[in-house]
Amino acid sequence: MIVESLCVGPFQENTWLVGDENSGDAFVIDPGGENEKLLALVREKGLKLTAIVNTHGHVDHVMGAAELQDMTDIPFRLHEADRFLLDHLEQICGLYGLEPVKAPRLENPLKDGEILKLGDEEVEVIHTPGHSPGGVCLKAGNHLFAGDTLFSGSIGRTDLPGGDQDLLLSSIRERLFEALPAGMIVHCGHGADTSLAEEAASNPFLR
Repeated sequence: MIVESLCVGPFQENTWLVGDENSGDAFVIDPGGENEKLLALVREKGLKLTAIVNTHGHVDHVMGAAELQDMTDIPFRLHEADRFLLDHLEQICGLYGLEPVKAPRLENPLKDGEILKLGDEEVEVIHTPGHSPGGVCLKAGNHLFAGDTLFSGSIGRTDLPGGDQDLLLSSIRERLFEALPAGMIVHCGHGADTSLAEEAASNPFLR
């Protein structure tokens, strides 16, 4: 599996490019902008984009999604419970002092437990609400794309609309720590990679 990242935008958000080596098919996870740089990486790796898959709908993770959709004509996938964030995206941009961006078209929402085909690889959708109502993690082999659910030494903020800290902690413990192999690599929405084992042992929010 090919896994590449770009740190983009004013929020220093991690956009992920995940590809199947055999077929060359690839997903973009959480496009936060700077799409020309992303597409240059796609070409460099010899990949073909087949979908945009988002861990959640916060503005820093969808800022590049509509433009990328227009450039590539690929579907945008997001959990239905975060659709309200797309519906209010222009107003949310204003709250952060950002130029308004168009919301991507969501036609086929992600479902908990859904298996997404990526060439010969499979990507499992794991609903982990708390940071946002529709937050998900994406499991691909030994890689877990956690969005803003879990960080190295921290967890996602829960003071935004729809956030719930107790629910987020339960999601992490029950849907990640208790259900997945401890050695899984965690690719976060911001900052450095970590592992489930490391966070279970030392994350101060989860002791």
